Amino acid sequence: MLMLEQRIQQQFFESADLQYQTAESLSRPLVQAAAALLGTITGGGKVLVHGCGQAAALAAHVQDLLIGRFERERPPLAALAVTAPRAVAQLQALGQPGDALLLLDAGDAAAALEAVDAAHEKEMTVVALTGLAEPALRERLGEADVLISVPHERAIRVLETQLLALHCLCDAIDLQLMGEQGP
Repeated sequence: MLMLEQRIQQQFFESADLQYQTAESLSRPLVQAAAALLGTITGGGKVLVHGCGQAAALAAHVQDLLIGRFERERPPLAALAVTAPRAVAQLQALGQPGDALLLLDAGDAAAALEAVDAAHEKEMTVVALTGLAEPALRERLGEADVLISVPHERAIRVLETQLLALHCLCDAIDLQLMGEQGP
């Protein structure tokens, strides 16, 4: 029992350590990502959210936060989760110039590359929130695209940090749209 408690505590420590270690390095790309997504939203575009592999559940979550609310009431924002196995077809059918792809990848490099290519064919901006980004993904991203790479090998740690990063993005978007929240 004591050994299991220690193992559980270690999970918390590892997660907290990663989030603490990446707070500074991820803040600038998160600001860039928030600006890109806000530009899409205020320009009349929509955010298509695609979660590759284990990150699929995060796509549905962030869609709900953008359409519904994050921490305070606001009008719904145009967002749609596109899901496997038809994510690329959905991007091809629904994506338009001025839209953004918010790509969440925790280790499915092939699916991520296909989604980026489909978004670029539609002249969409890509915000890629990944684990250790594959060189091929880095090469495919354009100047207007944003890469937020969580530097960890374990997919579960990447997902935990991605969830926090998504909450930071939602908070930043709300702050830009509605200003500071009162006391």
